[in-house]
Amino acid sequence: MSRELVYLLLIFALLVIPRALQRFCVPAPLTCLVFGIGVMLWLGDGAHDPVVGLLATLGISSLFLFAGLEVDLKDLRRGMWPLLVHLLIRSLTLAGVAWLGWRYGGLQWQAAGLLALALLTPSTGFIMDSLARLGLDEAERFWVSSKAIAGELLALAALFVVLQAGDPAHMALSSLVLLAMMVGLPLLFVGLGRWVAPHAPGSEFSLLVMVGLLAAYITYSLGVYYLVGAFIAGLVARLLQQRMPLLASHENLHALRLFASFFVPFYFFNAGTKVPGDALSFEALGLGVVITLVVLPLRIAVVWLQRRVLFGESFMSSLRVSLALSPTLIFTLVLAGIMRERFDAPAVLYGALLLYAALNTLLPSLVLRAPLSVDPLGKDIAHDADVAGQPPAPPPAGADRPMLIDGARPPSGQA
Repeated sequence: MSRELVYLLLIFALLVIPRALQRFCVPAPLTCLVFGIGVMLWLGDGAHDPVVGLLATLGISSLFLFAGLEVDLKDLRRGMWPLLVHLLIRSLTLAGVAWLGWRYGGLQWQAAGLLALALLTPSTGFIMDSLARLGLDEAERFWVSSKAIAGELLALAALFVVLQAGDPAHMALSSLVLLAMMVGLPLLFVGLGRWVAPHAPGSEFSLLVMVGLLAAYITYSLGVYYLVGAFIAGLVARLLQQRMPLLASHENLHALRLFASFFVPFYFFNAGTKVPGDALSFEALGLGVVITLVVLPLRIAVVWLQRRVLFGESFMSSLRVSLALSPTLIFTLVLAGIMRERFDAPAVLYGALLLYAALNTLLPSLVLRAPLSVDPLGKDIAHDADVAGQPPAPPPAGADRPMLIDGARPPSGQA
């Protein structure tokens, strides 16, 4: 069979079959991951393909570029105090899990920190692109997206520190490079917008993607993986929205979602091909079940208590927000790989983390009866309806009433 035909069959398998299986509430990323594991078991080291690796890099970079573009500082400021409480609790839980991994798990402190991030960091991209299908109301969607974004910002900062802290000199150099990149990216965007975009109408999307890939490569060269640079590039583009509105326009966001939805399946497939055979043991299965039974209920309970006790939400509303924040698939896969490659984490732990990620990603789909995946069209339906002249959806009840301190609105008659 020719290599070209193999690639065509792979594209069909990754883009069509996982989508078809979503009708059974099986998230598409998990199907792609299983396909990769199956190919690894079949071909062994022959499953590692540089072309698939390049497509996987495009997928993870574009996904985090899009995640950076999704950050809305106005929304974060609107819920600042509840989010600060959430981040404080998240920081304490991260520190606690990292200490347990270092003290009782026999891990280096850096590997223990990565383990804590892998277990506790939600996959913001998947969560936000699935909100429309999870049956949440407007206030619940706001808090899920805000908490996911805030948690991701904290996790990326912690990831940078943990990976660089082993060498203070290299950390200082990397910090300077990162600072220079954060100063240089706006200048690069503005320069491209002034000297290239006017002479190439419609090129804003291409410029955005290429700058995102450049930033991703810089941070990867620093040893902090692609996703940090791609996220920063997206965040910078969002902050330049006033000066360069076409850069983070609705059309560009829509195009980037389509771009990411094509390449992201290759990332999960490629991650599956890199799973070591020792990670697929009964010992890893047992450890993964134990981690899931211990960590997942605690994660859900912590968020539930925040919403229930601190902000007085109803039992079910707090539970829906907690469940929607449970998936950790991307961060778990990325950090498990880093732990394996750079800190020689045991294959059993690697396999256990994969099972944990799969189970917590399945949970919202099974409980809320909605498949969790990157859907590039889901969030454009309402916008397209408005463009077509259809009446907009009515505002939520209480939209004209004042906000409480946690951003929620008081019940009717209590404004």
